[in-house]
Amino acid sequence: MVKVIIIGSGNVAQHLIAAFQNSKNTGDEIELVQVFSRKANTLANVLDASLITTDIANLLEADLYIIAVSDDAIGAVAAQLAFKNRLVVHTSGSVGLNVINDNNRRGVFYPLQTFTKNKAVDFKAIPICLESENSTDFRLLEKVAKVISNKVFAINSEQRKALHVAAVFVNNFTNHLYTIGNEICLENQVPFDILKPLILETAQKIMTISPKDAQTGPAKRNDLKTIEAHQLFLSDENQTTIYKIITQSIQDHGKKL
Repeated sequence: MVKVIIIGSGNVAQHLIAAFQNSKNTGDEIELVQVFSRKANTLANVLDASLITTDIANLLEADLYIIAVSDDAIGAVAAQLAFKNRLVVHTSGSVGLNVINDNNRRGVFYPLQTFTKNKAVDFKAIPICLESENSTDFRLLEKVAKVISNKVFAINSEQRKALHVAAVFVNNFTNHLYTIGNEICLENQVPFDILKPLILETAQKIMTISPKDAQTGPAKRNDLKTIEAHQLFLSDENQTTIYKIITQSIQDHGKKL
């Protein structure tokens, strides 16, 4: 039985808790033995109170400790761990494993997904990127990851950094563009729902063809009159700037320097 402790109570921690709790029904030999949260009531609706500790000095003995806190807090949390030579990992996409001090064996357990509070996800479909300092620890991380996900990858720190930057483009930036699109619709009394089939079709296309081949629109076609009309229509300076930058990027993409 692999014993796991989660340190943290935010979105990632809560989704990991749910994933491990659900795995109990599969018969796999993974046991979530404890979760650390600064405030017990944060996890009141997620976990039995007997599994929660608010004192990091009272962490039980386990095979794996998963630090699921904000990037800036990982080092400070790891420094508070009183034990030595145990496997401690974090869940960040952009932080190296050496942010964890070398009192313990270090690694990364990075689920690459956007997590929202109270919105369930299918963890089996979420890629988990793993890194460790030795093969024995990697095998343990792989065993744990495969219990909750069908997509497990060995990814080093530089590769993970690249993935995280790419994820910001395809997720965070794209969602911000949805926000701008929604604002334009609201300002002009047009239902944003009209755009949702287009959003879904755009996302579904890249499941079968490359994003480059899926690109359409006035910038791709070099429809200069349409591009100019769009820019004249936009009254918000930030929206106009974003439109110009992305249009230019599409037009320049693939050109030889």
